[in-house]
Amino acid sequence: MAIEYFYAAHSAFAYLGSARFLAIAKTAGREIVHRPIDLNHVVETVGAGPFGARSKAHVDYFFGREIQRWSEEREAPVVPGMPTHHFKDYTLANGLLIAADTSGHDVDRLSHALLEAHWRDDADLSDSATLATILERLQIEPGALLDAASAPETRKLYAQYTDEAIGRSVFGSPTYVVDGDMFYGQDRLEMVERALVRPYRR
Repeated sequence: MAIEYFYAAHSAFAYLGSARFLAIAKTAGREIVHRPIDLNHVVETVGAGPFGARSKAHVDYFFGREIQRWSEEREAPVVPGMPTHHFKDYTLANGLLIAADTSGHDVDRLSHALLEAHWRDDADLSDSATLATILERLQIEPGALLDAASAPETRKLYAQYTDEAIGRSVFGSPTYVVDGDMFYGQDRLEMVERALVRPYRR
């Protein structure tokens, strides 16, 4: 069975766990079912509160020190502080992942490239020219895929994945689901790895 993967194209902790997650899935011989979501809407709906409303202590720890430590632990370099364009609209980038998936491209590779570009290289994933450059580096022709990223059917799937995440009590990004068992956060990847071989008792 596949591993369901709920995440957003600009998510810090999805980036920090990305390479490890892809390696775990490959070793286990499991396909990844990508479910890009409107992360802000999901987080606010499940009651975590918008990012801007969180205390300075919360932000400094979870989006400061925790990112620094996990960056070192996972050997995933990050820009100092938050990426310059982090609080923009990432509908297009998430739509690009959905369009790539539905058109048969290697979305595992693309998702990692987008996350890495944002957190390591400070790329603006809300900008179509930036996304085109990333696609070209992956030897993917950007024109048709970027058009598909904004198409009504892609927007419909984006809304569907977001609603599904809310309906299944997904708390944030990344969330991995192994045979119906949900694991929230890249710090649970070692548990995901174990669950793929020896499921936890219910």
